[in-house]
Amino acid sequence: MFLNHSVFEAIFKLASNGRFIRLKAFLEARTHEEIQMVTKFKFGGATPLIMACRNGHREIVEYLVRQCGADVEETGAVMFDHETVEGAPPLWCASAAGHLDIVRFLVEAGAQVNSKTRTNSTPLRAACFDGHFGVVKYLVEHGADFEVSNRHGHTCLMIACYKGHYKIVKYLLSLKADMNRKSSKGNTALHDCAEAGSIEILKLLLSHGARMDVDSYGMTPLLAAAVVGHQHIVEYLIGLNIVSRKEKIDSLELLGATYVDRKKDMVSAVELWQRAMDLRYKEGEPHISKPHSPHTIDAYEHAREVFDPDSLADIVADPDAIKNQALLIRERILGPAHPDTIYFLRYRGAMYADAGKFSRCISLWNYALDMQQAMLEPLNHMTLSTFYSFSELFEYMLSEKSNPATPTLPEQQRRRDLLITADEMITILDKCLLEARSARKYNITDETLLQRLITLSLNISSLLLTHWSDSSSTSSSSSTSTSSNTSTSSTQDDRLEMSQEEQTRLYKTLFELLKLNLRGSDAKSLLHLSCHSSYTSPLAPHNIAYKSLRPPLIPNLDLTRILLRVGADPNDTDAQGNTALHLLAQNYTQSHLPVIQLLLNAGAHYDTLNAHRSSFITLLQVQLNSSLAHSTSDNNNNNNNKYNTILQFTPN
Repeated sequence: MFLNHSVFEAIFKLASNGRFIRLKAFLEARTHEEIQMVTKFKFGGATPLIMACRNGHREIVEYLVRQCGADVEETGAVMFDHETVEGAPPLWCASAAGHLDIVRFLVEAGAQVNSKTRTNSTPLRAACFDGHFGVVKYLVEHGADFEVSNRHGHTCLMIACYKGHYKIVKYLLSLKADMNRKSSKGNTALHDCAEAGSIEILKLLLSHGARMDVDSYGMTPLLAAAVVGHQHIVEYLIGLNIVSRKEKIDSLELLGATYVDRKKDMVSAVELWQRAMDLRYKEGEPHISKPHSPHTIDAYEHAREVFDPDSLADIVADPDAIKNQALLIRERILGPAHPDTIYFLRYRGAMYADAGKFSRCISLWNYALDMQQAMLEPLNHMTLSTFYSFSELFEYMLSEKSNPATPTLPEQQRRRDLLITADEMITILDKCLLEARSARKYNITDETLLQRLITLSLNISSLLLTHWSDSSSTSSSSSTSTSSNTSTSSTQDDRLEMSQEEQTRLYKTLFELLKLNLRGSDAKSLLHLSCHSSYTSPLAPHNIAYKSLRPPLIPNLDLTRILLRVGADPNDTDAQGNTALHLLAQNYTQSHLPVIQLLLNAGAHYDTLNAHRSSFITLLQVQLNSSLAHSTSDNNNNNNNKYNTILQFTPN
């Protein structure tokens, strides 16, 4: 047929690039059916009409609609500000890009002014986002509803306030737009302009009667300005009689914490805290003392908030004490559920890690993780991110010994060389188990999220067993070959031995995790994922130079041994009928041989057929034949040896 994919793509590019004469000449000789196919064709998710509207080619838009019969409601995917907008109709694209002439034409051609994208964004909201006042006015005059919100409950007025478009805000207010309406997170237009730092819009809203309300985190617009560091907004609001003395104190203290962590300005932070202290003990008015807690927190080095001018003066020359004050103040004012409370705990921990103060980092991150597990829903992406950060940190710390451990060093010296303990790593594994139990309790079945948690648990376990041995691995070393350069563990002499208590904790945690029977993608079990190297991602920290050429963490011989000992079924199958042996065969390297031997000795069936009627042996033969085909003659003997090693487990 004349219109193949290459032709469609060429037509799409002509429309996208504004080549009207060539496009017209190309299509004039085509049949009606062919032209209909052209107008509906999508390249990268967008139709020719959508791209012409997005890029402002009015002649092409008119031609495609009038002469070619293109549907003005046909939606597609389009890029704006490096983000893909799904389900965008042509009018939305023209409005977002500010092409008023095309907007007029589309509306006159019958386009729905309140059409929506997949996220419930209207053409009017798109125009408000980028400040296209002419488009906003035209759409409203032709029936656009300015109270329609997106999927987050965010209105046209809110986005105009956040983006700082004064003229649009003033226009919408003149139309009686609801300035006190709340989004799904409870914020109002006043929150948005305070967070964005738009002082003139803030004054405009207040002059129209906007209320100083709280959002779902209990944040007022005053605190919203303080948490991002907009001092000019804070100073303006605390000068009004609508703000209480307590609110003024909190905003100055929170602003000081922001100056410490966001602006790296401790001098200004202390000055702000001094102003807040003066307000607390203002002469002639009742004192407002800070709440006193009988307990201190290890993550903050048992520091307490300063409570009077003298205690504030005591920390002025101590940067670490000032940093702790910022964390304490933020947690008190925002609470543990606020994202910034956890974010800055993790941020401060990362700063300590970069400075080599790993114990401080671990302490702060543990505290942040406890908050997340207490306040967030199970398998929240922020909680999983913290687990991932721990895994990265552990791997880096274990690669950075002050003196590399060797068999000649005494045990006590080697323990000092490691920057982390097995107990600290098992503590994080216990928290992985807690997260898994919460997921089971609330019946969360998202395979992607479950697989992330399982994989992180396995990675941490493998890291642990790469540097520490347990009694079973030591006693089994003679019966299971580890002569190859495997990914299972360091050689026995390089590893420390876990204490009996540590071994018991590790076994119990893995047993409890296994008992939950969590499944990742394709219903893969803990044992499956522990044998499938393609499911583990590199964990080298982004900000630290790290040796990328290291053995993969999975599979790990000792981890597989422990899983089998605590009850893992070596013949368990995933949704594709694969056992752990199948997965090892699919990605076979010589380093997998000890794990394969271990599974076979534990009763794994080498002849089990998966959904594709393939057994472990047949998959392994395919891998080995491929390896032989790509090997040089010098390596043939080695490959044949590998092949013969596996054949000993097959029937004669």
